[in-house]
Amino acid sequence: MLELAILGFLTDGPLHGYELRRRVTQLSGYTRPVSDGSLYPAIKRLVRQGLLEQRTEPGSAAAPRQVLHLTADGRGELLRRLREPDEHEITDNTKFITILAFLSRLPDPAARAAVLRRRLAFLEAPASFFYDGDRPLRAEEVDDPYRRGMLRVARATSTAERAWLHEILAEPETDRAPTDKT
Repeated sequence: MLELAILGFLTDGPLHGYELRRRVTQLSGYTRPVSDGSLYPAIKRLVRQGLLEQRTEPGSAAAPRQVLHLTADGRGELLRRLREPDEHEITDNTKFITILAFLSRLPDPAARAAVLRRRLAFLEAPASFFYDGDRPLRAEEVDDPYRRGMLRVARATSTAERAWLHEILAEPETDRAPTDKT
């Protein structure tokens, strides 16, 4: 998802590594900060694959700095990843948030809706953190107050997200103004 975030943020325009790291950290939350040890190897991979270009540009007050630019192939790869997310990217909350952050870059309304329908189908399937055999346990069936709390918070979050998904999928596409910068 780090690579998706890099490609996604560069659709807004060229960035230097420090600014890119700041934006990715803000998206992923400060509980999962992005280290230089993960960001810069990911950038190098994307440059080697021809998805990014790294250009030396004059700094505003100091030495020249490396600025990252999205290539046409990088834009194509971003759109492919948004159109065809892996199953774990649909089911993992943090990964899906990254997809949502850039889904408006996908120009095809039907493709965006298909991704949202996949997430909705996942959320509507019975699930729990705890089971009795194969049967998911509900908060009311759990004695441990902390586990019960986990289940109640998860239920509230899931209920809110399902309501939003139903709402956005019911809206005509013309009611939305995606910021398509691709």
